[in-house]
Amino acid sequence: MNKRFALKLIAACAIAASATAGFAQEVIKIANIVELSGGGASAGTNFKNGVELAVKEINAAGGILGKKIQTTTNDTQSNPGVAKGLTQKAIDNDVFAIFGPVFSGSIMVSMAESRRAEVPNFTGGEAAGITEQGNPYVFRTSFTQASAMPKVARYISEQAKLKTIAIIYVNNDFGKGGLDALKKALANSPTKVVAEVSTDSGQVDFSAAVLKAKQSNADGVFAYSNEEESARILRELKKQGWTKPIIGETTLTGQKVIELAGDAANGAIAHVGLTVDAPQPAIRAFRAKFEKEYKYVSDHNGMKGYSGIYILKAAIEKTGKLDRKAVAATLHTLKVKAADQPGVLMDVSFDAKGDLDRESFMIEVKNGKQEVVSILPALGAGAAPAAAAAKK
Repeated sequence: MNKRFALKLIAACAIAASATAGFAQEVIKIANIVELSGGGASAGTNFKNGVELAVKEINAAGGILGKKIQTTTNDTQSNPGVAKGLTQKAIDNDVFAIFGPVFSGSIMVSMAESRRAEVPNFTGGEAAGITEQGNPYVFRTSFTQASAMPKVARYISEQAKLKTIAIIYVNNDFGKGGLDALKKALANSPTKVVAEVSTDSGQVDFSAAVLKAKQSNADGVFAYSNEEESARILRELKKQGWTKPIIGETTLTGQKVIELAGDAANGAIAHVGLTVDAPQPAIRAFRAKFEKEYKYVSDHNGMKGYSGIYILKAAIEKTGKLDRKAVAATLHTLKVKAADQPGVLMDVSFDAKGDLDRESFMIEVKNGKQEVVSILPALGAGAAPAAAAAKK
């Protein structure tokens, strides 16, 4: 063996050893990088608890490919810059996958780090731009606004039959993404947007915003903000005597929102990708297990974290080995049936962008509780969403 060939061989072995070092670990390291303080504390805490509940179950059943999962949790403080630093720290710790952040603004910043290191990164963020950047390592645990808003728009135009609507939205990546997606979905419908009312993340006083919506004389209002701000909007709408339809997306009618808004939440209607009040047996079982573990009812973020871990499990098992790059490739065409992997809660499929598709729900808050009023089929199912009847 000549000297040049020997050096090449040593270099090749070093690269191979580096690439496989993480996969030879005795445990599967997963980083929980979530909002435990700041404006996203409610969402991040639920997401984290869902992840940890799933990990507890999977480890008790023997782990994945015979290896147990080990989690670490770090608080982003609802700050995108902190989230980016924590993601880099997790990568330095050679994690197999990252769960979080939940908020769109944070994952938009932090996912560049997980992409560079080729680490699968699951997020609860809904902003359409997250998966529009061609990042092969980012995967959603929720609908994108681009897939959810057409369902909402169809409800507004075809079921609620509103001719005009005012939109109150939070002025960040999440809110602006939802505003744009809803306007696009309503563009060719009979419903016209007559007011766009911008608000701030963490805003306390919504009296002016609600007054603007009332002065637009719209037939209804679409409210799109984070959980705590959504509760304040609902309270202000009630305070100012709003009696027209109040429609929103997942964050309008979450469990935390209902608790904070009290009776002002009654009558609010929202499209939700996930709800613990859905009639599916797997979801009912999740609700009971979560409530027993944490002594409160999970919101949709708890379901996202919980099902996300089981989706990762399904992808690893289908790949057959602990190879981050190969598992990410598997996820892009993954289809999982809840009957085969009950922890995923509902049949789900992923596309080439990392977006998911599955059934979803329209719910209404009645007497302080979510009630499923219809089940919407997966977009890929080809049926008209509003035509599905409730199974309840």
